[in-house]
Amino acid sequence: MGRLSCIKRLPRFALRRGVSDAFLRPLLRTAFLLLRRRRLSTAESTHPPRRGRFRRDPDSDESKLVSLARQRGAAAARAVFDGMPRRDDAVAYAAMVGIHLRDRDLPRAEALYRAAPPDCRGIHLDTVMLDGYVKAGQVDRARRLFDGMAAKNVVAWTCMVSGYCRAGHVEEARRLFDLMPYRNVFSWTTMVQGYAHNGMLREAREMFDKMPERNVVAWTVIVKAYVDNGCIQEALELFNRMPQMNSYSWNAMATGLMSAGKVDDAVQLFDKMPHKNVVSWTIMVTGLAQNGFVSRAREFFDRMPKKDIPAWNSMITAYTNDGQVNDAQRLFDLMPSKNLVTWNIIIDGYSMNNLKDEALRLFLLMLRSAVSPDSTTLISILVVSESTMEVRQIHGLSTKLGYQSETNLGNTLVTMYSRSGNLSSAWLAFRRLNEKDAITWTSMIQALANHGCAPCALQGFAQMLRRGYKPSSTTFTAVLSACNHVGLVEKGRKIFKSIRHVYGLEPTIEHYSCLVDLLGRAGYVREAKEVVDGMQRDMCDEAILGTLLGACMTHNEVEVARAVGEDLVKIDPSGSGGYTLLANVFASGRMWNEVASVWKIMKGSKVKKTPGFSQIEVNARNHVFYSRDQMHSQRTEIYEMLNSRLVPQMKGSSSLGTDSTDQNDLLYALESSPKGYQYNPDIHPLASMERSNAKVFENRSSSMLTSGLQKLQAWRDKVAWKFKTSL
Repeated sequence: MGRLSCIKRLPRFALRRGVSDAFLRPLLRTAFLLLRRRRLSTAESTHPPRRGRFRRDPDSDESKLVSLARQRGAAAARAVFDGMPRRDDAVAYAAMVGIHLRDRDLPRAEALYRAAPPDCRGIHLDTVMLDGYVKAGQVDRARRLFDGMAAKNVVAWTCMVSGYCRAGHVEEARRLFDLMPYRNVFSWTTMVQGYAHNGMLREAREMFDKMPERNVVAWTVIVKAYVDNGCIQEALELFNRMPQMNSYSWNAMATGLMSAGKVDDAVQLFDKMPHKNVVSWTIMVTGLAQNGFVSRAREFFDRMPKKDIPAWNSMITAYTNDGQVNDAQRLFDLMPSKNLVTWNIIIDGYSMNNLKDEALRLFLLMLRSAVSPDSTTLISILVVSESTMEVRQIHGLSTKLGYQSETNLGNTLVTMYSRSGNLSSAWLAFRRLNEKDAITWTSMIQALANHGCAPCALQGFAQMLRRGYKPSSTTFTAVLSACNHVGLVEKGRKIFKSIRHVYGLEPTIEHYSCLVDLLGRAGYVREAKEVVDGMQRDMCDEAILGTLLGACMTHNEVEVARAVGEDLVKIDPSGSGGYTLLANVFASGRMWNEVASVWKIMKGSKVKKTPGFSQIEVNARNHVFYSRDQMHSQRTEIYEMLNSRLVPQMKGSSSLGTDSTDQNDLLYALESSPKGYQYNPDIHPLASMERSNAKVFENRSSSMLTSGLQKLQAWRDKVAWKFKTSL
């Protein structure tokens, strides 16, 4: 300090002595520089130099707590904190609160914050807790804390603005931003990012243009905003204007070009990158694979100087999505280390490609490894499970691992139990879910509709609407199917109209098919024809026309059938279904000349009818039956059982049982039709059993079959009663 005062007195001394300024100024400049260098060297000897970001003192309590939390977890750090002799250290309190927040333990962080002594409460601890509330989505609690802060710095203001932006309250964020007494570049960037994150690209650009100063982060944020909104050309123009770029800027632009399908431009940009990190390489691998260039993706992958686990996962995902599961498996085997995502990718890849045995093999290997499966793994295995026993095993494992209340897993369990024929277990899985979403309700409604519990499905749909869930397209398919099962024509009409006019969805081919089937079964064939005529031409396929043609045959609407049959033949000229159905309609009206004409056209077009077949599993063995099958090893016993026992029972329970036909007549059973069974001369009795889940091809007596059907009906009634009473 003495030297500095001497230097300050030097101009006055020189003035009295008559020293000129030309001589004095260089002398003063040199003196100040020498003094400054001396002071800096003294500071460096006292404090070690800090390079890059701020580094904590390794001997401080804060550094010890953070290091211990990273090595042994928050509990070990809390034990050390509780044993500290000095409990009035504000920095230690802030560090411990931050550790709990990073561990996503908001209640403990909040309790420790409130227990802090008054001397430790200040802007540092308040800002840490404020940031924790914001990241946990507790914006209201964050605002209460913010309003109660005795002092607020620009970090606290920016944190609160960020909280409102994260929660989607952009207008409130802007009001708070305008009230800020001081704004730095991070405050402006937070507001730009908030607008961009909420899809307000124009406002984000206006805010960016108003910024008094911009750093590389601000430029990167606005470039990424244009990329995320698909405005690749605007993003590229801004990118080229950037005064400085970092790796995030380059990677954001490369991602945008790849997502827009501009693969060559992305490759050129990648080649210009001054510094390519592992993320840059992974972006190229993923982008090339998503654009269909799997071989080029592998070339980039092989060129990577360093590969981390996400890079390996990206390449394996590319192979599985392209159906190259063998290459994916080879890459999986070469990986030096695997994480949970890696196992999920390869298992899901086999599951997507319907390779059940390989998926199960890898799942068992995973269970023997150090990686524990999560709900995503279990879902991948569930979707390839075929029997109730397999679904139950996965269900039990999910309970053991603690995922029984996970919503996505519960939704899959409901669907797979229903698909395997076990409605009661599907209902239990539905009931045990603590948090249900629209998919949960849709899965249960679909299960009830598919198992013939149509009234319960409709009641579940009403409950779903009352609880505020928005139905999806799949929900409406299940509900219309339920209306079809019980013949609720008027309700089906109203639900179909509400799809577009109330819920703003466009009806799909499944919705039209359900409505046409509903109207056709109820005898409103001409109205069903009007529905088909009102559809878009690209939506009308052979399935919906075949449904309408079958209704024409049932209700003897020959003229409508003629028009529908012509449309069906135009859509699928090589298929035998349209010709066969049209011939059946003419035959039901005894129009034999028209029947002969149809067969003649079919023969001239060289269309051959493929015989129908059924497949069923008995004692872990698949049995396939064709129409008029004479090749099965047990054909004698099967035909004897069908013709002497099952067919008479089916006729006896039908309202059309008075019709006299030969036992070899071809019978088609409409499961849910109130009119009972109807005859179709092109489907064999064996094929009519295709929809049944019961293993009826074992040699059982008719009394056992009747008893089984009675038990099935009692079980359905019981499940329906449980569903109704619980709702």
